[in-house]
Amino acid sequence: MNFKTILKASAIASTLLLSTFTFASDIDVNANANDLAIQGYDTVAYFTEGQPVQGSSEFTATYKNAIYQFSSEEHRDLFRENPEKYAPQYGGFCAFGVTMERKFDTDPTAFKIVDNKLYLNLNSQVQARWLTDIPGFVESANGNWGDIKLKTDAELEAE
Repeated sequence: MNFKTILKASAIASTLLLSTFTFASDIDVNANANDLAIQGYDTVAYFTEGQPVQGSSEFTATYKNAIYQFSSEEHRDLFRENPEKYAPQYGGFCAFGVTMERKFDTDPTAFKIVDNKLYLNLNSQVQARWLTDIPGFVESANGNWGDIKLKTDAELEAE
């Protein structure tokens, strides 16, 4: 292998590596065009109130380049203290979709807390399927997430 070939391969590898780091934080969290996560729902309320509650632009926090809204200052502060505890699994993408190596949007009302973790699904029909084998689907999704979290949905569709 000559020096030009090595240099060219290194440049391609560096470009790919840089693009991964440049875009990784933008694609591993499900947020809209305004970087709003969970369609503005209060992620802490799922744990404290056991139901989806719409957040407010008055109480926000940023995590992994996404903006989370909360229904109260107290919820915002709880999230800031421990975002990993309250942030939805798989970056807020559909838990069942991740089992199929896909990144689907979610309906914030199709949720389930399992082992103190928040899982969201595409809709209530998909959630009904996911509920039939939560442990199996979580195991599958956990295995897939590392491979797909840094890919765009278009890249996943092309595979």
